[in-house]
Amino acid sequence: MPRALAQATPPPAALYGMALGGSAFLVFSLHDACIKWLVGHGTPVWQVLFVRSAVICVICLAVGRRHLLERAVATPIKRTLILRGIITLVAWLCYYSAARDLPLAQLLTLYFSAPIMTTLLAVRVLGERVTGVRWLSVGMGFAGVVVACDPGGVAFSGSTLLVLTAAAFWGYAMILMRQTAMRESNALLMLYTNGLFLLGMTAACATLGWQIPDGLGLLLLLGVGLLGAIGQFALFEGMRHAAASVIATVEYTALIWAFVLGYLIWGDIPSVAVFIGAGLILAAGVLLVASERRSG
Repeated sequence: MPRALAQATPPPAALYGMALGGSAFLVFSLHDACIKWLVGHGTPVWQVLFVRSAVICVICLAVGRRHLLERAVATPIKRTLILRGIITLVAWLCYYSAARDLPLAQLLTLYFSAPIMTTLLAVRVLGERVTGVRWLSVGMGFAGVVVACDPGGVAFSGSTLLVLTAAAFWGYAMILMRQTAMRESNALLMLYTNGLFLLGMTAACATLGWQIPDGLGLLLLLGVGLLGAIGQFALFEGMRHAAASVIATVEYTALIWAFVLGYLIWGDIPSVAVFIGAGLILAAGVLLVASERRSG
């Protein structure tokens, strides 16, 4: 399996995968902005995740119907799919727990160590050959994040440990995503992940309570589910065409979208450091695209 995954991806396919990955992280940025708005206006996180997971499961079942359910039972990689769902859920819980206590700059800086972890694991687990240019792109992207966030100093605490744990789990989830994406349909991958989320959040809602949303809140909750479905599909499909180490670098573009949306929605004005950091991130992306095209 690792050797098969390690085979070089033809450049046109790799570029297509990068485009899908970039689109996914743009959609996820919109998705996260909606969640931020909902949580900021009093909607519990577990309720947001419950509705999001339910919407995605309904979409998957509407598309796949009986065949999808039969495949969900018959698939030989059930354990891997369940493991990925659990790991992703843990990553989310750790991230949002840390978000309560850490400033956003420190939170983002620590969390964006995930692409580096993905690249390291891609070498170890998938047997991918990560070129020097890919390593350089990952390093430039992370440097851009650090400059843009201007974290000052990150003191070690329980919260920093939580967000680093979230990054490590997400990095490993990306590796499992690459493995499973080569063997099962996107609908099945999405059904398993969100089905596990739905079970966990059902228990949370039953225990912690439910808040009835107003009209706008309900539309945003449903919108989060739709955006989550689109983003997950694009990311899973991108993983079929580009190596995990390539998608890891593309993930840094999410920070740029986050700052753009922060300005458009909440009026947050980026500092000079943000523009410098964004320039480094874009340069990393351009370098990676040029390298993938030349490799053919």
